[in-house]
Amino acid sequence: MKRSFKLSELDCANCAAKMEAAINKLDAVDTATINFMSQRLTIEAAEDKFEEVLDQAQKAINKVERDCKIVR
Repeated sequence: MKRSFKLSELDCANCAAKMEAAINKLDAVDTATINFMSQRLTIEAAEDKFEEVLDQAQKAINKVERDCKIVR
């Protein structure tokens, strides 16, 4: 399943690259991309694990940029 989400409070392109790399390392994630210009996160993962993946992705994002949130 592939879904796209808005990111709020994403302030830095370098931080976006770090977040993308961290999310791609998560076990259940097939692919993840962050487009800094459009402030969008796209994740492809198994449908039955998607909520868990989103929670883990949010934790990875917060390690890089504390105020950045995935808008669901």
